[in-house]
Amino acid sequence: MKLATLKTSHRDGELIVVSRDLSRYASAKGISNTLQQALDDWVDVVALLEERYQQVNNSSIETQAFKQASAHSPLPRAYQWADGSAYVNHVELVRQARGASLPESFWTDPLMYQGGSDQFLAPRDPIRMPTTDWGIDMEGEVAIITADVAQGTPASKAADSIRLLMLVNDVSLRALIPAELAKGFGFFHSKPSSAFSPVAVTPDELGTAWNGSKINLPLHVDYNDKPFGRANASVDMTFDFPTLIAHAAKTRSLVAGSIIGSGTVSNKLDGQAGKPITDGGVGYSCIAEMRVIETIDTGKPITPFMGFGDTVKISMYDDDGQSIFGEIIQVVEKMN
Repeated sequence: MKLATLKTSHRDGELIVVSRDLSRYASAKGISNTLQQALDDWVDVVALLEERYQQVNNSSIETQAFKQASAHSPLPRAYQWADGSAYVNHVELVRQARGASLPESFWTDPLMYQGGSDQFLAPRDPIRMPTTDWGIDMEGEVAIITADVAQGTPASKAADSIRLLMLVNDVSLRALIPAELAKGFGFFHSKPSSAFSPVAVTPDELGTAWNGSKINLPLHVDYNDKPFGRANASVDMTFDFPTLIAHAAKTRSLVAGSIIGSGTVSNKLDGQAGKPITDGGVGYSCIAEMRVIETIDTGKPITPFMGFGDTVKISMYDDDGQSIFGEIIQVVEKMN
């Protein structure tokens, strides 16, 4: 099943059911008005939503053309947005960039920060910043939306709480991170609003690409209309989604509609740091990794962070080349 939220005058938008090929949709009115409402009442409404999804796919209900530019992030705001860092290769590289070593515990104890969830960007909204001096970077990720999760739920049972999956652009302001982390209190200014894919999908939509804990597909990240990253979301994922859920629920319960991110999708190459696509690698899902590799190779970073007018596109495709989640497409604009 594929669900999306249309932008409306209401801040939480309108829940719609989107066809498998992302071409058509029907409103979910009469079942659930918003995605959060559907998640709250999931057991009671999931069969009704599935029925409407089948009706949309077989054209037995009136539908309209689905325009991704009219979609908000599936949850325009959420009770919780907790972003993990499941790909330790990424953590190792960005820490290397700021001269910090990688503690051995990072391979066994996930990193996670609590992001701002009071408002998300729509998947086609611009990234507006007053200056490029803050080191604007994209971070291509995968995320899940949970059901209610009881405190202390183990990873062995956490997979049952995964309701939906999405893609993410977790915007980072790299130049603000070192001073902020030096305070010992975590990210705040350096992590502005994130954007999620136009469509959220139930795990069954991924078929054999979903094994209950990871997505075995490449994440496509294009930068200024050129391939930048094609890292596989299952490769080098040190901590799978059930592990991340269990980590988040260690000392608190999670409510339905909680979002947990994978962190930047990042792959090694032959056990070493990855290579750009132009050099035969799978590239990167953020600019920071590219800059680290450049520093290793040449002694200094070459690729600048995002400037005004730069565009990022994040997407994922099935084995038939069909877009699964729609596309996040964002341009960096100067704030007026």
